Amino acid sequence: MQTPPIDVDYIARLARLRLTEEETAHFTEDISQVLAYVDLLNRWNTEQVEPMCHPLPTSDALREDAPSPGLSTDQALMNAPQSGQNQIRVPKVVESA
Repeated sequence: MQTPPIDVDYIARLARLRLTEEETAHFTEDISQVLAYVDLLNRWNTEQVEPMCHPLPTSDALREDAPSPGLSTDQALMNAPQSGQNQIRVPKVVESA
């Protein structure tokens, strides 16, 4: 199956990239090769293949979600560049309307 032409200039504009003509030609060829490979993979019969999220067996390495003691206020503020009223002071980043 022939893959449809890809408008690399349009994709570059969406990504706010400026590409030279040489880069556009290079990426057009690269994307065409990727799509041709995907088309080749789509030809395989995978009806009897069970879907999986990872090619290797995995097990959950998560700890139990249980409460644990946190930092005291003094410990939390110890490395803060500036603090006051038991809070970390940060520069204002939002202007009021």
